[in-house]
Amino acid sequence: MVCEKCGQEMDTVKCQQCGEALLRLGPFCYKCGAELETSTREVKEDSEESDFSKRVLCSDGACIGVINEEGICKVCGKPYTPDA
Repeated sequence: MVCEKCGQEMDTVKCQQCGEALLRLGPFCYKCGAELETSTREVKEDSEESDFSKRVLCSDGACIGVINEEGICKVCGKPYTPDA
């Protein structure tokens, strides 16, 4: 599925509860609120991130995301700027 904002190809998932095709933005369906199935890869990533002291928070003050290995926020997609 293509992101409506940036035009970039995004991961999609089908909600088992309502059947909607969704962008993978989090662990819950943003149409009906049902918990989405998680893959093994996602569970592994979550367990690796359980050490909160190693997390870098998004530099956008309005975002609650964390920065990934590529220096991009996992929630809003903005690059990390340490001076912000």
